[in-house]
Amino acid sequence: MKLEKEATIKRLNRIEGQVRGISRMIEEERYCIDILQQMQAIKSAFGKVEDAILKDHSATCVESAIASGDAKEQRKKFNELVELMAKVKS
Repeated sequence: MKLEKEATIKRLNRIEGQVRGISRMIEEERYCIDILQQMQAIKSAFGKVEDAILKDHSATCVESAIASGDAKEQRKKFNELVELMAKVKS
C-alpha cells in the first residue's frame, strides 16, 4: 500500500510539473499542437492516477464492506461506485 501511495504521489508531482510546462509553453506562444500533445499526456497520466485510486478503493473500502457482511454498508459502497461511474459518463 505504501509503495502504491508513493508512486501515486510521484505521478501527481510529475503531472504538476507538466502543467507548469504547459503554462510556460503558452507564455512563450509555442505551437498549438505541441501544447495539445502535452495536454493529452497529462490527461493520460491523470487517468492512470484515477485507475490506481479506484483500484485501491476496491481493494480496501469495498472489500472491507463485503467482508463485513453488513448489507447496508455493501449497498453504500456499491452505490458510491455507480454514482461515480455515472458522473464519468456525463
